[in-house]
Amino acid sequence: MQHTKRSSSINRMIAMALVPIVCLTLCTCAQNPERNGSTANGSPVEDFVASIFYYDYDDVYISSVRNALTADLASKRITYQEYDADHDQIAQNTQIDKAIEDGTSILVVNIVNSGSAERADSICQKAASANIPLVFFNRPIEEEGYEGVILDYYDNVAFVGTDSAEAGHLQGKMIGEYLTEHYDEVDLNGDGHISYAMFKGEAANAEAIYRTKYSVEDANAILKSAGYPELVYFDPTSVDKFQLDLTGSWTRDSVMSYMATNLVHYNEENGNMIELVIANSDAMAEGAIDALQTFGYNLGTPDSTTIPVFGVDATDAGRELIAKGIMTGTIAQDAQAMADCITKMVENAKNGKDLLEGMDSYPHDTEYGRKRMIVLPYSIYSPQENATQGNSTNT
Repeated sequence: MQHTKRSSSINRMIAMALVPIVCLTLCTCAQNPERNGSTANGSPVEDFVASIFYYDYDDVYISSVRNALTADLASKRITYQEYDADHDQIAQNTQIDKAIEDGTSILVVNIVNSGSAERADSICQKAASANIPLVFFNRPIEEEGYEGVILDYYDNVAFVGTDSAEAGHLQGKMIGEYLTEHYDEVDLNGDGHISYAMFKGEAANAEAIYRTKYSVEDANAILKSAGYPELVYFDPTSVDKFQLDLTGSWTRDSVMSYMATNLVHYNEENGNMIELVIANSDAMAEGAIDALQTFGYNLGTPDSTTIPVFGVDATDAGRELIAKGIMTGTIAQDAQAMADCITKMVENAKNGKDLLEGMDSYPHDTEYGRKRMIVLPYSIYSPQENATQGNSTNT
């Protein structure tokens, strides 16, 4: 079945590639530097310009990548231009068209429609037609069953990201190990089960899917091996066993609203309190904490009950909450490492080299043999290790 999908996908992309691109769509909106592109202040005017496309400036993790990347590019005296799609794929397509029309030297794309081989293929065609190198980063460009199609089909394209499943596995390990050590104190109503809430960032995003899946599955495996029952979703009527950010933006506000509503009906007085919170990102974890604090939990004081809350990203805010005992744990995703890797690719393009030249030391995809995909590792965030290293990077 997977072979059939792959063959039909390749045939489709070959057919699409043969269709000439008659014209590029021009941007018709007003030239707003925050939305349609802003050039680095003080950068020298030169022929090489890197165009950086972000799916959403407001995303907490992406903003940390952006800060690190712009600093890296400026330090290398590479002229760059930034674009904010504001979570709109059509807007991003228009921005890419405009950058190509203006003669950009390289496209660096944080794609809006995550996990869409069709959307990624369309962007690849634009780059190939203009003979411009292309780097995708952070957000997956292929859905399950199409692994390797995009990166194998096109020349002069690469991807910098993570193993979509790794964060979920690590979060599950962290949760399972924490609960085996603190089971009785987490089981507030003493019924022998841990009731949890799950907050998913985006419906079709591979990272959100795997974080939602493996965080629970792996925690359950650890609990079972230690002789404890599996986690129980707080709402027995739920089919999905998660609450989805309908904006697809992994937002703090969406989870705060969900969690506040949950706590009206599921609380200690009713004997069905939510005893554990699992979130796909630290921003979402913060939203759950906002609601919990409104109800008197997670205040960081000796007399307040703390509901364990776990996130992903190890943002500055998340690490501060952990240091205060308000949040329990998170998974680190290294924004600086991603920015450094992208910068090396941009430098290669500027010097007329292959995007991946001199980058053998970086971990590459091994599961599907995609040599043009660099996979940066996640890690379980350790406050003790962080304090020892004096690490202040927002990851």
